[in-house]
Amino acid sequence: MIGKLNHVAIVVPDLAAGAQLYRNGFGADVSEPVDLPDQGVTTVFVNLPNTKIELLHPLGEGSPVAKFLANNPRGGMHHVCYEVTDIEAAIEKLTADGMTVLGDGKPSIGAHGLPVVFLHPKDALGTLVELEEVA
Repeated sequence: MIGKLNHVAIVVPDLAAGAQLYRNGFGADVSEPVDLPDQGVTTVFVNLPNTKIELLHPLGEGSPVAKFLANNPRGGMHHVCYEVTDIEAAIEKLTADGMTVLGDGKPSIGAHGLPVVFLHPKDALGTLVELEEVA
């Protein structure tokens, strides 16, 4: 069901400093910051030959990553994202298998403008998992 690794997300306390580290320190191609009000984050993508790194920073006080950053002031790995070709079929199978889809259980639009859902870490070896539908 899952396809390739789309990205690994890292919450950072300073988005500009994180982007600079990847751009100047590691010599990577780094996108411009994009605010995603529906997700409560500002994001930057580090484009690598085989995947991406997503740098996340809270956008507003109600951000879902604000608590993560409060508990981990230096930041840290937040989630992994796997691609799926049919997100509704993935949700149906995973919930039938007893996994918990976070939120209302329905896809929302993620950073790439594509449908995404998150799976509860208790069901995925302690890791927050994002599924993103790709064509």
